[in-house]
Amino acid sequence: MPGSRRVVTDEPSFEEMLPSLKKVAASLRGAEVPFVLAGGLAAWARGGPESDHDIDFLVRPQDADRALDVLEQDGLRAEKPPEEWLYKVYDGDVMIDLIFAPAGLEVTDEVMERSDELEVWAVRMRVMRPEDILVTKLMALTEHTLDYESCLEIARALREQIDWADLRRRTEDSPFARAFFTIVEGLEIA
Repeated sequence: MPGSRRVVTDEPSFEEMLPSLKKVAASLRGAEVPFVLAGGLAAWARGGPESDHDIDFLVRPQDADRALDVLEQDGLRAEKPPEEWLYKVYDGDVMIDLIFAPAGLEVTDEVMERSDELEVWAVRMRVMRPEDILVTKLMALTEHTLDYESCLEIARALREQIDWADLRRRTEDSPFARAFFTIVEGLEIA
């Protein structure tokens, strides 16, 4: 068809990621490794858009190596990338990030406990608060990684669940977060 393009991607579809989500959650829970569903899938679990990139779990720094070992023992391919804030595991083509030092957030017992326990694809698990999701995304923005798209999608979808004053206070040192607030206020999201 003239003017149309077919987008080809090697990334698994949202539906293909969900069994891996359940598998990893069950493995971590079975090994008694505390975790929180984070990132785009946490936003989706709260009513946001589907995520199509990877699965993110928060683990405390002191649990990161054990979480990686547990998942490797359960047949996932483990990787310690050069970034010092996460590990990666792969369930086939599905990439799972084990994040233990995200931008703008120290992963503590308090962060874990304030995450709500929700049913996610028939499995109960802790799910990151919307403010924490946005704090980590906004505080990771730099001149070289300046992409507000996912932040705006989450803000629009979850706007009634977000404590905007808390989010503003926790990100006030970032010029990129201040620009985000200008955008969401201009769009009447916040």
